[in-house]
Order: sequence, then C-alpha cells, then structure tokens
Amino acid sequence: MLNILKIALRNLARFHRRTLLTSTLITLGIIAVLLFMATAGSFKAMMIGQFTDAVLGHIEVHRKGYVASIDTLPLNLNMQPATVGKVEQVLNKLDVVEAYSERVKLGAMFSNFTETTSVRVNGIDPEKEAATTPLLPGRVVEGNREGALLKPGEILIPTLLARGMKVKVGDTIVLVATNREGSVNGKTFTVRGIMEAVTGPSGRDGYILIDDARSLLRMTQPEVSEIAIRLKNPAQLAQVYAQMSQELSGIAGNDGKSGMASKGPGAGLEVHTWAALSPFSNIANMIDLLTLFIKIMLVSIVLISILNVMVMAVYERIREIGTIAAIGTPPRRILSLFLTEGLLLGLGGAALGTAISLVAIYALNVWKITFNFGQQQGLVLSPAISVRDVAIIAGLVVLMALLASLQPAWKASRMDPVTALGHV
Repeated sequence: MLNILKIALRNLARFHRRTLLTSTLITLGIIAVLLFMATAGSFKAMMIGQFTDAVLGHIEVHRKGYVASIDTLPLNLNMQPATVGKVEQVLNKLDVVEAYSERVKLGAMFSNFTETTSVRVNGIDPEKEAATTPLLPGRVVEGNREGALLKPGEILIPTLLARGMKVKVGDTIVLVATNREGSVNGKTFTVRGIMEAVTGPSGRDGYILIDDARSLLRMTQPEVSEIAIRLKNPAQLAQVYAQMSQELSGIAGNDGKSGMASKGPGAGLEVHTWAALSPFSNIANMIDLLTLFIKIMLVSIVLISILNVMVMAVYERIREIGTIAAIGTPPRRILSLFLTEGLLLGLGGAALGTAISLVAIYALNVWKITFNFGQQQGLVLSPAISVRDVAIIAGLVVLMALLASLQPAWKASRMDPVTALGHV
C-alpha cells in the first residue's frame, strides 16, 4: 500500500499543473461553502435570537383559535385561571424549560391629549418577562434602566410611537380599551422608557404591568392571553414542542374543565414555536435552502474536476497501464493506484480549503463585521462553524473524489494489455 501511495504521489507530481488547478478548484469550493455556512449561520442565529430573546420566546401557548385571529387580539379567547394553573404545573415539571411569562395582550387607543393612535399593549410581569426574553430590558434606549423594568401606572413605548406622537420620558398618556363585554375604559400612564423597535408586527408594542392591563380591561379574574416559554437549549425546540403538545393535549382552554374539551392533540390549547408566529421564519428557511444549494454546487465541482483529471490521466497513460499490466500487475492494484490518486486530490484540497476557511473565519471575528437588520442597528456578525459541519463537508469532498475516480480507475484496471501496448 505504501508503494501505491508513493507511485500515486509521483504521478500527481508529473502533471503538476493539472494537479495544482484541480486542487485549487476544490480548495476554493471548500472555502466558499465553509465561509457561507459560517456567516449565514451566524446571521440566522442572530436573527432568531432577536425575535426569541427580545419578543417571542421560543414557544408560546394559547387558547385554540387565538393565533388564527391574533390580528384582532381577541379577549374572548383568553385562558382562564384554572387553565393557566394546569399549564404552569406542566411547565414546572419540564427540566428543559428555563423560564416562562404570562401575558395579557390587548389593542388600545394611545392618546397624548392632543393626538390619538392605535397601539398593541402587552401586560407583563417584569421579572418573568425579563427571564423569558432577556433582550427586552436592553431595548430601553431612553429612561430609567435601574430597578424594576416597570412599576404600577408606568408604560414602555416603542421609538416609532414616541417620535410619531412626540412623547418623551416622564410624559403622561392615556390608554383607552374596550373589554370583552364592550365596556370602554381609560387609564392614565406615565412613560417610563422608550424602547428600541424590533422588526415585524411587534415593532409597535407597548408594555405595562399585567395587573394594570387587567384593570384597564376590568377583568374579574386573572386571565392570560398567552404564555411565552424560554428553553434552556434552543436546539431541543422540536422535541420540546412535541412533548408539550402531548402534555397539554388533555387540558381544556375555556374554564379548565376537561369534560367539554374537544378531541385530538392540543384540544382546547395550542402550542406554537417562534417559527409559526414570526413571518421571518421564511428567511431562516431560505438560508437553509441556500446552504443546501451551495453544498450541491461543491459536490458538482469536486465530481466534475476530479472526473476530468482522472479520465485524462487514464487516456494519457494507456501504454503505461498496458506495460504494468503486461508485467503481471493485478487489476486490483491498478484500480487502487488510480483511486489513490483521486483520494489524494480530494484530501489535499479538503485539508487546504479547511485550513484557509478557519483562518478566514477567525479573521472575520477579529474585524467585527457590523450590519443593520430592520430597526436593529450595529449588530455584530460572529461567524462560527461547528466541528461536525467541517467534518461533514471535508468527508463529502473526499467521498466525491473517490466516486469520481471510480469509473476511470475501473476502466484502467480492465484494459487488455496487448491493446493498451498498441495504443498510439
């Protein structure tokens, strides 16, 4: 085997220009794929983090039908206290859950005593909400950041609303809302802070205490519109989603009594991942699709380049193949020789491409590339790639190199010595 390796290296060195061009092509393909995976993966993770850690959480639980009509924020589809208690019991038993936060969501009219506009309001428990969406406190760009995120009678408003209504920190505003029974109620609030807006429908959301929201809606019971959940390991999202759907399948969504619950999984309650609630999940899916296409292009590059080199190697060395076959070299040895040449091309290109890619990824992290995403300004891209992904790409290149070498090597090993020696 060592002799075959030596002969293969010597043959590659004989045609050094062709070897160099093929190895360079494979190296560039590896660099393109790994750099794209590192940067696109970083952008995807950052984008998802902006939604899950600042607004949504990883998973949300609602009454059945609430999400379908979420544009109107239906108060008649709130979860009642008994239902909320049963959901919390389930969440407290799951070790994968890091935190959860109950919310009351409502649509209201926002008035600065001169102008009026509509606003979506989230009633929250500040401590629970900060644990569930840890980027939320950091979105406060103006106002007091010390102490509790909110106090009774205070409101956080987005920058879009503050600029449009010319409202500053410390100003008094009025929220007017209609409750489930059609009764209209108003309540004054002091602007505690102005928040950096986020991209998407939640960009105009304001925040008040959950007790203030219930008071504004004149709720007689502590109802909840949704429960947002943060996981300890976001990579387990699919498994946790399936587990929670199963755990909550027997809980009714109206008064907590299971006797009237509809049949089937998720009866009464619905469990949704962030992807089902955010329109930007399509961007994440597009990134995954582009990554797949880039991988397919890499496979094509390796196959075509090495197949071309090996076909030419066999064609140019027909008399040489006839000579070594005539002196008694078995077909399997000839097959091994050409397969080894293709393998060495793949290994060399993969090793060099991987090394350059890792250096380039490190350099990108040192240079701190920044970009804007929607209303978020100055986000820092941190490209990274896992050992698993590097191993998969390198292994794929080596495998394709072997497959591309197989047909020419097989043809060489099956040549008739007499015919090969007479080839001109």
